[in-house]
Amino acid sequence: MRELLLGLRLLFGSGRGNRARFALMVAGGSLGVCCLAVVLTVPGILASQDARVAARQPVVPRDPSGRAICDGFPLTSERADPYGAATLTRVFIAPGTREIAPPPGLAALPREGQVFVSPAVHRLLRAEPRSAQRFPGKEAGLIGAAGLARPDELVAYVGVARGALSDGHPVKQWGTGYAPYPTVDPSALGILRFALAGVVLLPLAVFLSVCARLSAAERTRRLAALRLLGLSRKGTQRVGAAETVAAAGAGAVLGLVEYLAVNRLVSWIGLPGFTMYPSDGRLSATTVVVCLVGCPALAWSVGRAGARKAAAAPLAVRRGAPEKPASKWGFVPLAAGVGVMAGYCVAGATGRVPTGTFLSAWLVLSAMALAGSGLVLSLPALSGILARRVARTAESLPLGLAMRRNETELGGALRVAAGLVLLVFVASLAQGVLIAMDDASRNTSTVQRYDITLDGTGEAQQRVIENLPGLRAHFVEMRSDLGTDESVPRDTATAVVATCAQLRAMVRSVEGCVDGRPLWLRDSTQPADGLAAGDSFRFLLRDGHRTRGLKLTVPDQEVRFHTPVGSEMFYGEAILLPPSLLPRDARPTRATLVLASDSDDATVRRVLDGIGAAAPTAQVLPQSLNVTALHQTAVVRTLLTAGMTLGLVIGVAAYLVAAADRAVERRAQVTALTLLGARTRTLRAAQVAQVVSPLVVGLVPALVVGRMAESSYLVIGGGPVLWDRAGLPVLLAGAVGVVAVAAVGALPLVGRRIDPELIRRH
Repeated sequence: MRELLLGLRLLFGSGRGNRARFALMVAGGSLGVCCLAVVLTVPGILASQDARVAARQPVVPRDPSGRAICDGFPLTSERADPYGAATLTRVFIAPGTREIAPPPGLAALPREGQVFVSPAVHRLLRAEPRSAQRFPGKEAGLIGAAGLARPDELVAYVGVARGALSDGHPVKQWGTGYAPYPTVDPSALGILRFALAGVVLLPLAVFLSVCARLSAAERTRRLAALRLLGLSRKGTQRVGAAETVAAAGAGAVLGLVEYLAVNRLVSWIGLPGFTMYPSDGRLSATTVVVCLVGCPALAWSVGRAGARKAAAAPLAVRRGAPEKPASKWGFVPLAAGVGVMAGYCVAGATGRVPTGTFLSAWLVLSAMALAGSGLVLSLPALSGILARRVARTAESLPLGLAMRRNETELGGALRVAAGLVLLVFVASLAQGVLIAMDDASRNTSTVQRYDITLDGTGEAQQRVIENLPGLRAHFVEMRSDLGTDESVPRDTATAVVATCAQLRAMVRSVEGCVDGRPLWLRDSTQPADGLAAGDSFRFLLRDGHRTRGLKLTVPDQEVRFHTPVGSEMFYGEAILLPPSLLPRDARPTRATLVLASDSDDATVRRVLDGIGAAAPTAQVLPQSLNVTALHQTAVVRTLLTAGMTLGLVIGVAAYLVAAADRAVERRAQVTALTLLGARTRTLRAAQVAQVVSPLVVGLVPALVVGRMAESSYLVIGGGPVLWDRAGLPVLLAGAVGVVAVAAVGALPLVGRRIDPELIRRH
């Protein structure tokens, strides 16, 4: 305790400069703790949103045998349609004779003709009145926050008549233990945590270490003096750690306060593709403990490590003895990580991709962690090697001064360049995550197909839907019966009810089509799938309340067609049945109305609005359009972008703090060189070279290793992208920009004022 108190007394009683340095350490630590709290609260934010979605899920009443009890309970049916990159959720509710509690966010169940909408849907209906066609009824109120996952979620509860929900199921209460579609899938959440840890936490550890080592040379000399006065070795280390712990503790408290302000600001403004309520980002006990205990513990370790040299060799410190050469052990984790990633890259390039096993995933992730830490640990040695070789051959005075300085201060290169080097490395990894998620959710089709179940859709509604503007084609797809009639084969077949004109609108290169008779429809690019001329199948038709069968035989005459890649409407073989051959007033029971349109967002939205106006409760399945995956990708992209922004702020802050601190520490050397006749222009050129050279020597391997990390990640994920050029220009531009900013930022660090007193103090 005596040593800790002595350290605090030295801190507050050693002049205004030390107090200013302490304030800078507190400010830097608070920024780091705020960023740390942001990263740690992301899983809690997602969990809170999923919990509210789970709370509004219907619970079906069942008897002891497990069958649903429909007697008297309200009926409900949910429709989830794409609206751009978002999901529009419509929950239709038909009242019953039994009273149940309303879902969260509502004061009462909607009556027939009433519509309760979320604030986002309310704004949507004002901006685009045509969208009101999807909600049959009159707006009666807004859904509260308890019933919405996010403030911008598109949700509506629509009250309808009981007979309008042919596929409705009874509900006795609301709330289940899980969300059917989580905001971020658990596997993607694990990847997101790993990426955020690399993007934010690794540069954050460097930044906190830089803040804890401000004015390291001056503090080390002061501690060496205490050691020479008789203070023990461990006591000297504790005195050195006292200042850093005090700054880290104050910075941790201030950082949590800053996080609360940031949480309010983000919940009010929102991020592109991701919004939240303020309560979602509340600080958990674990986050508070990690910030208030973990950051001071890190500062304690850094402070003791920084005081180790002064405690072990105080005379060498006071006399300014040169530093020992940098250790080569930093190349060991770098070589191990690069070796593993190189193996996976070679395996992927040669077509021998390892299966995506748990072992492979953890092996690659461990290799990435080793490579990232190796880039930082090997930076002093790489900078020292470059400095020695350039200094021996350099004929330029500024370059020679810069390289000699880097050669004698290897730790300074680590503090200045480590944060930005790590940022470039993890940027490649984040890019690989986004590429993999985009491949999983991208809709590559040029034609959008919509499947609407005919059961529950009236004939008049069907005619309106088939004549919607923006449609390229439409047809009815029937599936044969699965009955046990021995005269009918058990295998199923598909019949396409369409004319030759409709067929030509759906596919291309149609050969042999004749109207008025059944034909054997075959894709010329696909092998036969089991149909043969003469095979018979039975299709069920409903005529009023009566069901009858329609027997179709595969004809001899074939219709060949070819569909270009990206515009497929159906595959394989089917029976082409002219609409005129269907009995009048008879509708197939196992059939789907298929629509086709262009795949651009505006057309898809217009078609879905039209379907909603004609048949609001119809179940619409847009094929090849995974809205859940699109939204999840948007959320992950937003969070990774936010993480990259935090990482950029941390990296730049670490550079500015370290570069400014390094310039202050070498004021005595600059003053001596000025008194010897060195020009200010020469000193500034030397300062720029001194700062830029460690960055260059670190950024080049960071770019190469980062691309290997991205490719390895895509290989184990089964991605088709290996050593492509996607994203490489952005990374190169970012690296060049980092060097340019560092060079410009180093210019003001050499002042013109000459103070000979600095030489005497040094």
